[in-house]
Amino acid sequence: MPLLLDSLFSSIAFGHLMVDLLNGSRPVLLAYLSGPLGLTNANIGVISTLYIATASITQPVFGWLTDRFGPRWLAAGGLLWMMVFFMLAMFLPGTEALIFLVIASLGSAALHPAGAMQATVRGRTHYAGRETTAASFFFMFGQVGLFMGPIITGPLLDRFGLPGLLIPAGLCLPVALNAGWQLRHTRPSHASENVQAVDKINHSIWFIVTLTAVAVLQAWAQQNMVTFLPKYLSDLGQTPAIYGLIAGLFMGGSALGNVLGGQLADRFGKQRVAGTMLALAGVPLFLISLVGWSPWLYLLIPLSGMLTGSVHSIIVVIAQSVIRGGMALASGLTLGIMFTAGAFGTLLSGTLADIWGFPLVFQMTAGLVLAASLATLRLRESAPKKRLAEA
Repeated sequence: MPLLLDSLFSSIAFGHLMVDLLNGSRPVLLAYLSGPLGLTNANIGVISTLYIATASITQPVFGWLTDRFGPRWLAAGGLLWMMVFFMLAMFLPGTEALIFLVIASLGSAALHPAGAMQATVRGRTHYAGRETTAASFFFMFGQVGLFMGPIITGPLLDRFGLPGLLIPAGLCLPVALNAGWQLRHTRPSHASENVQAVDKINHSIWFIVTLTAVAVLQAWAQQNMVTFLPKYLSDLGQTPAIYGLIAGLFMGGSALGNVLGGQLADRFGKQRVAGTMLALAGVPLFLISLVGWSPWLYLLIPLSGMLTGSVHSIIVVIAQSVIRGGMALASGLTLGIMFTAGAFGTLLSGTLADIWGFPLVFQMTAGLVLAASLATLRLRESAPKKRLAEA
């Protein structure tokens, strides 16, 4: 049976889509609230950082809980938590709405490690070892949610105001109930079971340090493009319709690249695919810094998104294999590091953009992915794993 028709897998995949659809609505919602609440750009930046940091730093805790109590209550409960507090934020006045919006992000933190762990296990045990492919489809659903969030939120706010966002939030209820039902027979992922099932990879401290460096560099590079492409094109005189479309193309390319990278990794090896994709990503990123506004961007932007996004699931699945203590804990640690690196990396990049300008920041971004590509040379899989991949 195709992976996407698997009822258990699709339950967590659609849960990921709904959580990230609400996550993706945040920038538009804050812009809408900036008028009545008198929010400055600095206020919006602080709230966004608090939202991302809350969802990132707590993910290892939720991963630990998933490994000990199973993914059912963390995945379904995370969806319900986010739905309830997101709805409360729509009704409460003033700054209380912003507080509940940040609290809602804990639901996202609960679902991500539970879903990533369960997706990998499903691919490994039910689909002939296609663990990275399964993880890549799980993350693709989240990226589709991030893509859809702003597109849906704007028209709903225009037509109905804040109550309009109760529609996407309310859709979390059936998705959460379905996830809770489909995951009813799952059980905790014990560390001993994980060690027996994982890839035979060198577990040295330097391997983990290198993997962390790759994760940080990739997340920083990708978040640079997501954050600064619209402002760069706006400065070049383009309309919101144009730079909104361009930003969407980057996220669309990233979603497709995630699936492509996962399938190639299961066939040719994770390190080989990650290193190649990151090296190739440097080319369109560098060219973007040179061409200014050009129709070539309609090719270069989605290509750069595809190549940088193709290694996301690979990084998470490798981490699940080398970090002892449980797969969900490993997922939470890795995703937390990546989200945090992306958030704080862009703070530095924004300062550099004010000093250097965006073209040099994009060239620096190309350097980040090339450095990540070189670092993957230390992530070589052992010979037994290669033989298994070729069998």
